[in-house]
Amino acid sequence: MGNIKTKRKLLKYLDQLDQPIRFNPFVFSRTFLLWALLGIIGGLIAGIYWEVLIYFTHMLAYFQGWYVIPLMAICGLIAGLIIHFIGDPGEIHLIVDNIKFNKGKLDPKNNPSMILSSLFCVASGGSLGPEAPLVQVTGSTGSWLGKLFRLKGEELRSLSIAGMASGFTALFGAPLGGSLFSLEILNHKHALEYYKAIVPALVASCFSYIVFAFIAHLGFGATWNFNTYQVTSIFDFGYAVLVAIAATAIGWLFIYCTKFFKQLFNRFPLPIFIKTMIGGLLLGIIAFYLPITRYFGHHQINELLTENFSLAMLSCILIFKLIAISITVTSGWRGGFIIPLFFVGSTLGIILHQLFPNINMAMAMVSCMAAINVCVTRTPMSTTILLSTLTGFDFFIPILFASLTGYFLAPKIPFIHTQMEKNKKG
Repeated sequence: MGNIKTKRKLLKYLDQLDQPIRFNPFVFSRTFLLWALLGIIGGLIAGIYWEVLIYFTHMLAYFQGWYVIPLMAICGLIAGLIIHFIGDPGEIHLIVDNIKFNKGKLDPKNNPSMILSSLFCVASGGSLGPEAPLVQVTGSTGSWLGKLFRLKGEELRSLSIAGMASGFTALFGAPLGGSLFSLEILNHKHALEYYKAIVPALVASCFSYIVFAFIAHLGFGATWNFNTYQVTSIFDFGYAVLVAIAATAIGWLFIYCTKFFKQLFNRFPLPIFIKTMIGGLLLGIIAFYLPITRYFGHHQINELLTENFSLAMLSCILIFKLIAISITVTSGWRGGFIIPLFFVGSTLGIILHQLFPNINMAMAMVSCMAAINVCVTRTPMSTTILLSTLTGFDFFIPILFASLTGYFLAPKIPFIHTQMEKNKKG
């Protein structure tokens, strides 16, 4: 009864707020206020989550050396127990499926499970980033807000997509890239199938960006300290395509590596908390021998740029980082794989630069980052804009060439299988 009264009051206030807007000569309307409100809420959620994550990460970072092995096994066990007892929050496949085929409805009931489990997974050093938890929580918040104001059909779906965009934008600091990502991730062929959601996504992203930047002091300027790059000849575009082909091959390797570990974990009907514990144990062993593979790569990419790793060491880092991401994805750990894939791409770019010094290192790194991510996620437009923002590349056309190379050379069946077309439920 109290819930019904609250909804009626909110609708009454919104109607009253709409009165002076209804007769204005601008496009501005009460729906703008709803999108802005969602962006503010999304920015608050992302900012608080990030601050807690940073604090928790610093606390667990004290465990070094061989202590990292039992630490990650224990954190995996705790994350698995959270999922087992509180509820399975699902993965990006479920989000895409609900947006496309469940009228855009994302259920927020498992958000506590996603938040808690992902904090343990990301903070302890798992090779998954916080972007997926943020997208799921802010997307379901948009769905909840839409149902609260009795939105239906495309309006509800658009608000859910706008919520996803606000969460993604908050972390990456790119409102346009975050908005396009929330649309591209839904379909591997038709990026703008839900084009009606683009303006809500842009508005929510802009408000989320400001709020998150105010809380976390992130999002201004380039994230990674790449050297300034300028196109010197027409051959640079050819180099971008060539290194992108190599990165796409690594993308294929990641997809098949993930399938292998998925089959391996599915072969034994173990409880989720046992799988996450085994995954944590394996990740801890890898992190013990190669500490740079620990965590999702946000700061480790700058470490790659400043440290002078040998070709053999870079090759080991690339291979075992791929294995670490695959284990994290398939053993039940919660998080996103976009930033870890960027790390893999940057490692490959440095390897190719060492093998072929004539290729500009910054261009090779960003082209590899773009191609491998697009090969896996099928998001060429948003990846291009995101990497241009994150790396400070003003001239992003080589990144676009690399992104399109990764897109057209990707496997026919997408890694996120729910991106494929099928009969719609609503």
